[in-house]
Amino acid sequence: MKKIILTTAILTFLVSCKKEYATFGESISADGAISKEEMITKFKDLKDGDTLSITFKSKTKEVCQAKGCWMTMDLDEESEAVVKFKDYAFFVPKNGQDKETIVKGKAYVSVESVAQLKHLAKDAGKSQAAIDSISSPKVTYSFMADGVLMAK
Repeated sequence: MKKIILTTAILTFLVSCKKEYATFGESISADGAISKEEMITKFKDLKDGDTLSITFKSKTKEVCQAKGCWMTMDLDEESEAVVKFKDYAFFVPKNGQDKETIVKGKAYVSVESVAQLKHLAKDAGKSQAAIDSISSPKVTYSFMADGVLMAK
């Protein structure tokens, strides 16, 4: 009898610990989401013009402070993915930094122009000095999300 009660208590605890997510865009599932470590490997295999339909999970680093119309997600110490939203149809909360996030959509590699980089820096609330210091294009790991799950 004690084993049944203990087992029930443990299962109840595990079920109640399931992470809750807010959904933005299309309704998606966390099932099958790959890790950020697996995602950086996939990005490194892509060439300019390639796309890959995938779902991955990481932590949100920055969110557009103007509207929540883009975000960056951590890949490793030196890399991040710039996530935009399909058809500009939805936004994420501007206070979504440092939250576990799952995105489903298309991964691709792009080259960001100096003008684009300055625009992103301005939207992120960077200082004018930081914006002015941008002087060369950057190869960017990009992602066009159909749907987003963000931890509550």
